[in-house]
Amino acid sequence: MALSNQQKKKLKAHAHSLKPVVRLGQSGLTSNVLDEIESAITHHELIKVKVSADDRDDKKAIIQEIADKTASELIQSIGFMAVFYRENQDKKAYS
Repeated sequence: MALSNQQKKKLKAHAHSLKPVVRLGQSGLTSNVLDEIESAITHHELIKVKVSADDRDDKKAIIQEIADKTASELIQSIGFMAVFYRENQDKKAYS
């Protein structure tokens, strides 16, 4: 699912007002947290996740793992926030 720059720009604008639906804590990316992210992205298509990691490289790895395991596209990552998008064929709220 390759999004164009125009589509990403539009999604970033939509994501600006969103609050994080999932927050990763000290336990990191557990299977329960991943299930919660999967559920949220299926329901909302566009979600914000707060990733608390001490090391910048660890944070990048966690964000990439979320994108890979949920088959979603990373739209934006600023500070501790990451925005993910996966189109829901039944919903298509951001098409």
